[in-house]
Amino acid sequence: MSQGVRTRPEGSGRPLSEAYDTALLDLDGVVYAGGNAIVHAVESLAVARAGGMHLAYVTNNALRTPDAVAEHLSELGIPTGAGDVITSAQAVARLISEQVPAGARVLVIGGEGLRVALRERGLVPVESADDDPAAVVQGYGGPELTWGRFAEASYAVARGVPWFVSNTDLTIPSGRGIAPGNGAAVEVVRITTGAEPQVAGKPLPPMHRETVLRTGARRPLVVGDRLDTDIEGAFNGEVDSLLVLTGVTDGAQLLAAPPRHRPTYVDADLRGLLTGQPEITREGEGFRCGGWTATAGSVGRLDLEGDGEALDGLRALCAAAWTAAGEGSCELDGGKALARLGL
Repeated sequence: MSQGVRTRPEGSGRPLSEAYDTALLDLDGVVYAGGNAIVHAVESLAVARAGGMHLAYVTNNALRTPDAVAEHLSELGIPTGAGDVITSAQAVARLISEQVPAGARVLVIGGEGLRVALRERGLVPVESADDDPAAVVQGYGGPELTWGRFAEASYAVARGVPWFVSNTDLTIPSGRGIAPGNGAAVEVVRITTGAEPQVAGKPLPPMHRETVLRTGARRPLVVGDRLDTDIEGAFNGEVDSLLVLTGVTDGAQLLAAPPRHRPTYVDADLRGLLTGQPEITREGEGFRCGGWTATAGSVGRLDLEGDGEALDGLRALCAAAWTAAGEGSCELDGGKALARLGL
């Protein structure tokens, strides 16, 4: 992938599952939501895998162990081994192990996924700031994580103990809607102590490094639903990305995306792995995809003409918006055009 400014989604004459050797798939909002498989996910991944694509599951959620994630995916009908799962807990444990002595104690604010990852690196999880920890690690602990745990982290961090966090996603998809993520909990400790943590998860380099080390991917495709983690992580790692619209990102956010948040490809769901991607062409002052032509209008809005597949209209609008924005974020009003597409 070129690190130049992307001004439109790319086309592909081959199915993405053939053009890339490994899919680095986010979980929440891509494969499942609230524990249930997202529509078309199970069958699409089965076809991609049968065609020879390696599937790896890369999640910023540090709560569950790779074994637990693999078991859950297998129960959903997606055969998965623990080695196919890469978590931000693993990435942050490696980061900590490079900065503290072997066998050091680490105060854990989070779930079992963090404890298992720390032990894998030869570190000792502890529960109290009074246990003389060499580091504090904070990750998503689910709705059961109490305020007392945040206080425990704050006591240690305020004393100068190095603070590491798995990720800073402010939200997480659930079966009932969007819930607070680990980033919201990190803010509690940040506000209390005034300290700044070292972060391992997407979109930062430690997570990409962990993923490449564990998968051996040579031509990976990042597949995600979030612009600020999945797509920015792909940008930072200089690899291509596919945004699926089954999670937190909507059409308006996509049109306003700055360069680091612009995906290589856009599709509705994981069926996009099994198909090529349409070309977007310049047509006069506008951009054409399928039966749609999008232009940056003269009255501060994005205009859309034609008909056809809604996704083609969205792709054309991306080209018009990103070209107009250049290295910034598009401020043109795309609401009317998106409404026409039902997005």
